[in-house]
Amino acid sequence: MTSGIRVLVVDDHEVLREGIAAILAPEHKLEIVGTASNGLEAVELHERLRPDVTLMDLQMPVMDGLEAILKIREKTPKARIVVLTTYRGDVQAVRALKAGACGYLLKSSLIDDLLTAICTVHAGQRYIPAEIAQEIAYHAAEDQLSAKEVAILELVAEGKANKTIAWELKLSEETIKAHLKNIYSKLSVNDRTQAVTTALRRGIIAL
Repeated sequence: MTSGIRVLVVDDHEVLREGIAAILAPEHKLEIVGTASNGLEAVELHERLRPDVTLMDLQMPVMDGLEAILKIREKTPKARIVVLTTYRGDVQAVRALKAGACGYLLKSSLIDDLLTAICTVHAGQRYIPAEIAQEIAYHAAEDQLSAKEVAILELVAEGKANKTIAWELKLSEETIKAHLKNIYSKLSVNDRTQAVTTALRRGIIAL
């Protein structure tokens, strides 16, 4: 195993931070140099501690993981960050990788894959689970939803009717219907429920 890897753990759940510590404890050449419970703490600690690898949750209070990744990479362009997530969605993975993450690891795979992910990223390579890579490849050629379409879909997910969505976005109801038709086509679905379910699964929207 690569020697002397200093790790920063960022997650708002103490149980998960303790779980990661337990997995890494037997590995004498790996050291947790700090822990943070939100993105703002992560940015401050990263600048102070300069870890070799940062494990970063995405859904956190104060500042989310994506924003923290962007801010860390602004100050330290070569920072090596592995995203920790419960979401298998390709869209969220692509967002994280574009923000500057070097790896993407499902929390359900921590016991089996954590050490490999840390060492792979520390060696200067990317770590993306096969199932996530396959999802990214599968959807790569598809038209992506526009910001307006995502905003409409988020309101649909809240259970709001077309008339209400039109009022909130200052658009006509016919325009909302046209956008929904495009959304259904891009997501290859037939109705509102399927659109929301697919968007949640792929990480296009979050509740």
